[in-house]
Amino acid sequence: MIILTVEKTKKWMNEIQKRMEENKEQLTALDQAIGDGDHGINMERGFREVLAKISDTHYESVADVLKSVAMTLTAKVGGASGPLYGTAFLKMSMAMHGKEVDEIVFKAAIREAVEGIKMRGKAGMGEKTLYDVWNQVANFLEEEPVEDWNALLEVCQATIEDTREMAASKGRASYLKDRSKGHVDPGSMSSYYIFEALMTVLETGE
Repeated sequence: MIILTVEKTKKWMNEIQKRMEENKEQLTALDQAIGDGDHGINMERGFREVLAKISDTHYESVADVLKSVAMTLTAKVGGASGPLYGTAFLKMSMAMHGKEVDEIVFKAAIREAVEGIKMRGKAGMGEKTLYDVWNQVANFLEEEPVEDWNALLEVCQATIEDTREMAASKGRASYLKDRSKGHVDPGSMSSYYIFEALMTVLETGE
């Protein structure tokens, strides 16, 4: 089964932008508790720029769309999030290059994104970063053929709750040490919206 086409990928980015706009204040509030306080603003601006870039551009493949997304996020999103998300989408693009994006290719692309985030952010599981969510999503996808894609969102939600009890060891949040406990990681939450947007597109079947 084909998971993504060029049009579906554009719709995915559109759905992400809607969520970043709708939840900008929430993401910013989460970041104000343990970070720079600009995550919501940065993510909304970044995906607005993504839509401006891809909406009227003709692409031959999903890989080409995601390469544009990656370059735009890297250039337009401030802080650590731009390079991390940019790397994730760039690695996905590279894994999809020259291929139709069926379930096998998509799963491999998510794993490549995870490895890219790990390398770029020097992050591991349990360090209260967006890596936690992406890695758990990749693990879920690799376990078996996916029968219920919405179960992926349950994995995201459970991981987000796990980050609440973690002490941050990366980024500005790491300065707080144990005081970062009790707060959800903002990057994990924005990652949830990215995968929620994907599920919306897959559900439509268009």
